[in-house]
Amino acid sequence: MSRASTGPILVTGTAGFIGSHVALHLLARGERVVGLDNLNDYYDVNLKKARLARLQPHSEYAHVHADLADRDAIEALFEQHRPVRVVHLAAQAGVRYAATNPHAYTRSNVTGFLHILEGCRHHPVEHLVYASTSSVYGANTLMPFSEHHGTEHPLTLYAATKKANEMMAHSYSHLYATPVTGLRFFTVYGPWGRPDMALFLFTRAILADEPIKVFNHGHHKRSFTYIDDIVEGVIRALDQAPSANPDWSGDKPDPATSSAPYRLFNIGNEQPVELLRYIDVLEQCLGRKARMEMLPLQPGDVPDTEADVAELKATVGYQPVVSVEEGVARFVDWYKDYYQVK
Repeated sequence: MSRASTGPILVTGTAGFIGSHVALHLLARGERVVGLDNLNDYYDVNLKKARLARLQPHSEYAHVHADLADRDAIEALFEQHRPVRVVHLAAQAGVRYAATNPHAYTRSNVTGFLHILEGCRHHPVEHLVYASTSSVYGANTLMPFSEHHGTEHPLTLYAATKKANEMMAHSYSHLYATPVTGLRFFTVYGPWGRPDMALFLFTRAILADEPIKVFNHGHHKRSFTYIDDIVEGVIRALDQAPSANPDWSGDKPDPATSSAPYRLFNIGNEQPVELLRYIDVLEQCLGRKARMEMLPLQPGDVPDTEADVAELKATVGYQPVVSVEEGVARFVDWYKDYYQVK
């Protein structure tokens, strides 16, 4: 992962969990990074500002405070900074938030993504990498989830907007020959994570001796993936722009590739962990037992996710290495330090 760009890399969502980590790693290898974020208040803005504070001392980092849905602002960003590559990670996050705020998702995840695609069209880039999600697999139950499977039955609006992103990206790749890679993230966790995610919520509640809500009675499994393993895969994918698949056929269309320079990859840990085991590891790291409120599966949730990452391994050499035991311990150390927990 040593290839430096000839110009700046645009990373959207640099006040976010994954975006801040990706930007830091790019800066560490000598890249110029233009970061975009609107610092919305979906969760603690102070945490977002603290993430940005780690980036801003770097002389090669330039920040743009703007909203993805602001067409003029995004056009101006591309015109001024002329990024050579783009890592699009900004989005309205949170699966269940869509039930009460659906317009926030289409505004950010659909209209906002259109503005990124238009920027890449009018100021041609070497490669656009964007965040999709394992949630697109929806009602699928064949495990492990493969990019070559269909994803026509999303169970949440969030998943539907990400499915729309994949289709929009393909159309732009086909029409304008833009090299585009979509990465379907499986449950990401680690230091500087999102406060609405299970690990953050559980840690806060256990330390406060409050009960935690354990859905599906803790029996569902997730491909929990540590942030460093995600960043490694994102940057490896960024460094290898896709080309057209010469064997692609409309008679037997492969959803993961195309006759355009377009690819879809799963990115995650191939070893799914049951939620009860995840909680057990957290209890050991905190030295405290959780008080668990056992509940049924939430609407829109799937019982299990399991990532097949053979394609990303074969294409860019991706290999997640951080175990849940090690990753949760690192998160707990960060949490105690950041919130000054004794």
